[in-house]
Amino acid sequence: MSRSNAATSGGLTSLRTPPLSPHAPRPPHPLRVTDSRPVLTELPSAATLARSTTDFIFALIWVHYCQRMSYMKPQNSAGSRENEAEAGLEKKPFRPSSAPASGLRAFARRTAILWGVGIWRVLAGSLAAQSNTVDQVIAAEMKQHHITGLSLAVIEGGQIVMAKGYGFTDDSGTTPVVPSTLFQAGSVSKPVAAFGALRLVEQGKLALDEDVNARLTTWKVPENKFTKEQKVTLRRILSHSAGLTVHGFPGYGLLTPIPTLPQVLDGAPPANTPAVRVDVLPGSTWRYSGGGFTVMQQLMIDVAGTSFPQLMRETVLVPLGMTSSTYEQPLPKDVLARAATGYYADGKVVVGKAHTYPEMAAAGLWTTASDLARFAVGIQKSLAGESNPVISASMTRQMLTVQKGESGLGIGVNGSGKTLRFSHGGRDEGFDTMLTAFAETGQGAAIMINANEDSGAVNRIVEAIGRDHHWPR
Repeated sequence: MSRSNAATSGGLTSLRTPPLSPHAPRPPHPLRVTDSRPVLTELPSAATLARSTTDFIFALIWVHYCQRMSYMKPQNSAGSRENEAEAGLEKKPFRPSSAPASGLRAFARRTAILWGVGIWRVLAGSLAAQSNTVDQVIAAEMKQHHITGLSLAVIEGGQIVMAKGYGFTDDSGTTPVVPSTLFQAGSVSKPVAAFGALRLVEQGKLALDEDVNARLTTWKVPENKFTKEQKVTLRRILSHSAGLTVHGFPGYGLLTPIPTLPQVLDGAPPANTPAVRVDVLPGSTWRYSGGGFTVMQQLMIDVAGTSFPQLMRETVLVPLGMTSSTYEQPLPKDVLARAATGYYADGKVVVGKAHTYPEMAAAGLWTTASDLARFAVGIQKSLAGESNPVISASMTRQMLTVQKGESGLGIGVNGSGKTLRFSHGGRDEGFDTMLTAFAETGQGAAIMINANEDSGAVNRIVEAIGRDHHWPR
């Protein structure tokens, strides 16, 4: 299987950002869940069709044979009628037998019945093929696409009803993935960081529609002809409409020098990405920007006066019960021991297990599928006003309202009412993530894998979960 080896923080399967390599295929939209569920049913497999068709043909031949045999029963001949007369039996006028006509009618009825049975068999085979359990779908996808490990959490009724690990933390096959195994979340780091930024807004430390340079102190967005007309604001950063550059980040490998955040923002050595700058009019268009969230990270640090990992732990992770999660980069060695090892799209291992991401808000969250599910439940309960340890119901409603393109404040949104859905995907080097949930029905799922997988396997697993749990359409 030919795969690209390059990956960049940003999305996945349907929510994946493009790899940095210009030769790699561009993955789907980073904020959109691709739902390819069929309206009625999936097409049956070739084996199912062959089996059903063969059964039907043999049954049709058998009925036809039996019918022909019924036509060949001897009829009363003229000689036999004379013998009957001699024997004193009542003589009846000769009439041609109506058996062939009635036999044809019976044959037609039986044929129609068999056609119905044949169609039913085909559809039944299709439905049986579609009714594979989530576990079966996961096992098949992992085997076919060489996914080493997977962590899953399913939300139903506003609570986690399934938390399960599949496969292993690395290809040695010695340590199984369990619900507490850590994975890198890639760009799913963004909506979690956005929750923290909105907390600072409600505390009065930030403002959604204010020029971010008013509160940035360590570094400022360079002014140019675009910023003279319109300003970079937190709302525009969160909705990917601030006009800021740099889509995503590849991170830094083992023994590679790690830049400071201002060096990343200015594209200064040892940073491996260009400077984050405004190159289109802020507010004029939607364009995905991990660079924008890196500006937001610096803004949050400046106004809070503390490190980003500590700020996020105090404002979001602990209040939502995400106790296995951290934005620490790199991970402390004792924590790294319970993390999965990442694998590139071509199956090669990420040296040192994972890359380091100083761009923490954009790509630096280490977490579990269960903790991401807790985050989604936190949004659901916050919107309903049932529990608001981080932000208010009204602020949550803003977060889940489209601002530009398909972006709310830090997360992709689509649908309305019972179908209102919020989603984000992520990709770091060697890791892919998907988080999707329904705002009002209390349903959703989080999936994390230690692989860069380009075939859409995670989307197909999401679809299987949606079918199994009867998600809104």
